[in-house]
Amino acid sequence: MDQKLIMNLVMFGVLIFIFYFMIIRPNKKKEKEINDMRDGIKAGDEIITIGGICGKVVRVKEESVIIQVGASNTKFELTRWGISKVTSSAKSDSTSKDNEVKKPSAKNIKKLGKKEDVREADTTENVEVEETVELKTEETKSE
Repeated sequence: MDQKLIMNLVMFGVLIFIFYFMIIRPNKKKEKEINDMRDGIKAGDEIITIGGICGKVVRVKEESVIIQVGASNTKFELTRWGISKVTSSAKSDSTSKDNEVKKPSAKNIKKLGKKEDVREADTTENVEVEETVELKTEETKSE
């Protein structure tokens, strides 16, 4: 009888141990990361709220932040716990602007004149640029 009781207690202890390391500990770690992310928010960061609203942080207060959303630049305040994630931080915006591919201007498109050259200059806006070049070449052919 004593062996069965001891065996049951050991199995119960092992289950609690496994439960802690498989469920409780990872949740605490994830919660800590989320809290650190929310505490690190500063003006200029772009965020997504838990409701799905995307906006840019204008001002940071102790327990809340003021964000700016929409084309009309509407500002409203929400609590920090309502922030789901930070999509881009203020310091990474300056580095991403340096690494952006420059789009060819209208002057460059006129100088290039060929579709192949335009494709080499800008692969992201091919459709719009090709249409412009095709229109210009058609105009020159008709003259």
